[in-house]
Amino acid sequence: MGWGYDGYGYPPYVSVAERRARAAREMAKLSKKGDPPQPIRIEGRAIARTYWGKAWCDNLESYSDFANRLPRGRTYVRNGSVVDLRIAAGHVRARVAGSSLYEVNVRLKPLAAPRWRALKLACTGKIASLIGLLRGKLSDDVLEVLAHSRTGLFPEPRELELSCSCPDVAEMCKHVAATLYGVGALLDAKPELFFTLRQVDQTELLSAPATVTRPKKAVKTIAKKKLADVFGIELENDEAPAAARPKKPRR
Repeated sequence: MGWGYDGYGYPPYVSVAERRARAAREMAKLSKKGDPPQPIRIEGRAIARTYWGKAWCDNLESYSDFANRLPRGRTYVRNGSVVDLRIAAGHVRARVAGSSLYEVNVRLKPLAAPRWRALKLACTGKIASLIGLLRGKLSDDVLEVLAHSRTGLFPEPRELELSCSCPDVAEMCKHVAATLYGVGALLDAKPELFFTLRQVDQTELLSAPATVTRPKKAVKTIAKKKLADVFGIELENDEAPAAARPKKPRR
């Protein structure tokens, strides 16, 4: 969907306000079809403020091959150009407002099973609660294991498949970069989506629950008198007979 090009084959400059207004109109059409958009809104300068959001952005900025593309992406996500962003298992889908409304797709390979097993082993007995895990309230050694650039949970560039409908031939255009930063912002509110994206079950990182010893059930018995009544038999009395009392002499 194009919004016009100049005489040299390049899209004309469109102000941020105009881009957002055009995108809003397109998103309104989706809302009428029952598919309301999920925009990324940044408050202040920080894109992410919680552990998982900041760790995602830090990992993104460690991609040296994409370093020159990231600043424009930060600008785009901060000015509200990511007008719709969805996360599913191994897939990020977004719509980003530029000269046109572009569609971005980012696919992640599943976390390798040996890597996941090693992470679970390294975290055994060190993560007590799901709330603590999702809030990033963990010991420094656990956080270091989870965020390790090669063996941790975060993806490496070779694990990403990037695509955008814009005419830029670069693998990571500014719209893709904005989308990836948008993921970091979204993880502030919904950190569980990080594990959805990596296709692993976060509860497997938790410590095994303590074994609960249940009290033994009392064994019900039937009184001997009732047994006799039920079965029509006489049962021996295993109690010793009481000693006969001597009679008192008559006066």
